[in-house]
Amino acid sequence: MIGTIDEGPRMSTDSPATLLIDGRWRSGETNFDVVDPATQAVIGTATDGGEADAADALDAACRAFEAWRSTSAEQRGEFLRVAAAEIRDRVDPLAELLTSENGKPLRESAGELLGSARMLEWSAEEGRRAYGRVTPSSPSGPGLVLTAPVGPALAITPWNFPASMLIRKIGLALAAGVPLIVKPAEQTPLIATELVRIIEETGIPAGVLQSVTTSRPAEVAGTLLADKRLRKVSFTGSTEVGLGLLRGTGTHLRRTSLEMGGHSPAIVFADADLPAAAAGVAAAKFFNAGQSCIAINRLYVHREVHDEFLGLLEKKVAALRIGHGAATGTTIGPLIDRDGLDKVEHHVEDAVAHGARVLTGGTRWRPDDPELTGAFFEPTVLTGAGDDMVISRAETFGPVLPVYSFDTDEEAIERANATDYGLAAYLFGPDLDRIWTALDRLNFGVIGVNEGAPVRPELPFGGMKNSGQEREGGSEGIEAFLDTKAVSIKLRESR
Repeated sequence: MIGTIDEGPRMSTDSPATLLIDGRWRSGETNFDVVDPATQAVIGTATDGGEADAADALDAACRAFEAWRSTSAEQRGEFLRVAAAEIRDRVDPLAELLTSENGKPLRESAGELLGSARMLEWSAEEGRRAYGRVTPSSPSGPGLVLTAPVGPALAITPWNFPASMLIRKIGLALAAGVPLIVKPAEQTPLIATELVRIIEETGIPAGVLQSVTTSRPAEVAGTLLADKRLRKVSFTGSTEVGLGLLRGTGTHLRRTSLEMGGHSPAIVFADADLPAAAAGVAAAKFFNAGQSCIAINRLYVHREVHDEFLGLLEKKVAALRIGHGAATGTTIGPLIDRDGLDKVEHHVEDAVAHGARVLTGGTRWRPDDPELTGAFFEPTVLTGAGDDMVISRAETFGPVLPVYSFDTDEEAIERANATDYGLAAYLFGPDLDRIWTALDRLNFGVIGVNEGAPVRPELPFGGMKNSGQEREGGSEGIEAFLDTKAVSIKLRESR
């Protein structure tokens, strides 16, 4: 049953008490503002946590560890199921909060939250399936493979999916018996705080789940990483920061899960259902204004159907409606900030300078509403893209899609793989032999076949190469929070 807490009003964007440490909500000496990316208006305040708060959170997590790991998997799962039900009951106001600080349309925010509830439910069941095994007996006797919670962990979450990325880590860690400290992105601490509050109000023991909001992430993370009692880090964010976390390991080796950048290709084969493929490509590219690590960044279309497909895609993209995420009918919101806008604009300008042509969009969007002062960019499709352009080598993280033509399957697969990243890829076509060959040869951790949304709680999520290591979700997800013990048993010799 949901209980009450002594500090911090529910669904408040004004309260600075956004640190949850050892079961109590804490404010601090300094706060930082949170803004609506569509209007740049201040919508709330968060406590600016620092080194002392991080140290207190780790102390509390260490104290909570033994009791939490000893709690039955069924009971740990019950906390998660109750929280999932609460998220479902409050999905509309939570979606409004998410949209206000992230900018995505309300429909996308609600979908992200409902997906988060499903992730909690999946995690609750995975805790009961964290099996070991018995190996066949050797001449000496049997062997056992046991699993054990890895120990206190840190989760660093991004701003682009501030609910689902947070909940995915929380659900798997808590189900595994691991106390977790979360460090939400400084752009989106309010929805993270509210979701942590929902889980805290289920009655979960103090110290098991804690949250440190901060505008000084390096300071907070550095304090925790310097302490060898922290046994696990789960990070979602840029490749540059993720690789920095690995370099900063120092003398204390710990488990590290990284879900980092992507440069996702999509391949439309000549025999594809072109209207369905156009819908799938548009969904996979322009969801969250293209600010997704699995957004399509490079679209390869077979030369035979190239022009016909582009006609269908242009209509889909031109129909997208730009605006404030809370406005009726909006299907694409702003970029998170001006830096993101400048990067998108640079990629388009470079592509055009190297011979690409703008099919639709191509420039900053300037609304009639004077209150919409955020970083808006028109959903854009570029044709005639070449492999020498910046957009062909670097992740854009915005609503711009370059299109390339190809002649053979081998060419398409080779060009798709020609990147340091390996998170997601997409295939459109009905030929099972062709699809199976591509699935085998593509070096990506997540692949969508004839669909633009390949992420589900029951499927593992993560990448290859510079896109990351370990997995979240699926039966593999909980393994990232478990250590493995091998036990060799020598039986007493018979007399």
